[in-house]
Amino acid sequence: MSYERHYSVHKTLTKDVIHKKLSGVCGGIANHYELPRLGVRIAAVVALFSFPVVTGVAYIVAAMLLPTRK
Repeated sequence: MSYERHYSVHKTLTKDVIHKKLSGVCGGIANHYELPRLGVRIAAVVALFSFPVVTGVAYIVAAMLLPTRK
């Protein structure tokens, strides 16, 4: 007889509407991966200056496709 428990917690990636600056993408990523919001935003700005086209397209696509948290 086994008494092991299997917990399944599914966190979904959503936009953060409470702590949003533009659309809530960076806040949602920070909440999902439990990172500081400011760090994620700084990383996004650095990536925007380093790879402007790729980062801009990725942010716009994420803003359109990610659901908002209810």
